[in-house]
Amino acid sequence: MKLRRFLLIVLLVGGFLYITTHLPSRLGNVSFLGGHGSSSPLQLTEAEAAPAYDAAELNNIGVYKRVLPSVVNITSRQVVFDFFYGAVPQEGQGSGFVLDKAGHVLTNYHVIDGANRGIQVTLSNKTSYKATVVGADHVHDLALLQISAPNLQPVTLADSSGLSVGQEVYAIGNPFGLSGTMTRGIISSIRSIKGASGATIEDAIQTDAAINPGNSGGPLLNSHGEVIGINTMILSNADQNAGIGFAIPINTAKAVLGDLTRYGRVKRPSLGIVSFGIGPDLAEQMGLAADYGVLIQKVLPGGAAERAGLHGGSEQAYVGNTPILLGGDLIVAVDGQQVTDPEDLSAIMDKHQAGDTVSITILRGRKQMTLKLILGEARQAST
Repeated sequence: MKLRRFLLIVLLVGGFLYITTHLPSRLGNVSFLGGHGSSSPLQLTEAEAAPAYDAAELNNIGVYKRVLPSVVNITSRQVVFDFFYGAVPQEGQGSGFVLDKAGHVLTNYHVIDGANRGIQVTLSNKTSYKATVVGADHVHDLALLQISAPNLQPVTLADSSGLSVGQEVYAIGNPFGLSGTMTRGIISSIRSIKGASGATIEDAIQTDAAINPGNSGGPLLNSHGEVIGINTMILSNADQNAGIGFAIPINTAKAVLGDLTRYGRVKRPSLGIVSFGIGPDLAEQMGLAADYGVLIQKVLPGGAAERAGLHGGSEQAYVGNTPILLGGDLIVAVDGQQVTDPEDLSAIMDKHQAGDTVSITILRGRKQMTLKLILGEARQAST
């Protein structure tokens, strides 16, 4: 019995030694990890050197490095009250960009709206400075801030009047608080949109460059790294990028920056009228001499239109349930530019300042007249 056990042990040990020393060479490479492993060492194929950047990549990198020091992160702080009148601190974040070495920073009005506990501007080098509000234009969703900081690097502003669909653009900002982020896309369209205030923003730049919460107020750049717009809003059901973002054209900002720096407010030009847009159907029903234009309902006392001798309406009528006044002058052009509706008139006003002289072409009855008018200052958002 003992001999039998001894022989069994010898056989087991001998078999184990044979399997571990001789069998693998006969069976080939066997993996005990369940795959087709190899006894050879792992060999990776690596590039001999980093590949050279192509022209497009070099331009992307160049624009980013050049503009990033000019882009800032803006934190607005406010205290609100809950249902039980308890003070609740809140923070909002957005982007902006440096306009000059004096520390002027442009951003969206909605980024700093309600900031009753201060505004902090953080540069790309992570240094932070307290900002003061120089002026704001809630109609165009613009705000001008100022900080006191050394060695600021201003952006270069382009002319946004000649933009084309298909043009390459870049957006740099702080989406979701992720600082120093750049995205790339094209101009998808140039269109009128309703801004945060509900007012129409003419020639807004639509882009598919990714814009998300936190990008607001940051620059939209052309391929040369020049600012063509201020990223302001997205069209999305989920409050995040869906490929449709909008930027305020930089020419609109230029038109108001002078007033913001000089007066701390926008001296918005105004004709001093209450108006109503006329289309072909209404024009035919009213017997007007043109099938388009802006009908003057009322001339505001002391306004530019009254001083120029323009007439408002006097005959009560209704368009659906909307009361209007007939008999007033019909504006068909300003400085030779056709006016087909109130949006055209608003766009023309955006290109002027209070005190500018313009030529107003009107139809008074069947008679066409052109009058000179010195624009007044708007006391309300409408013209």
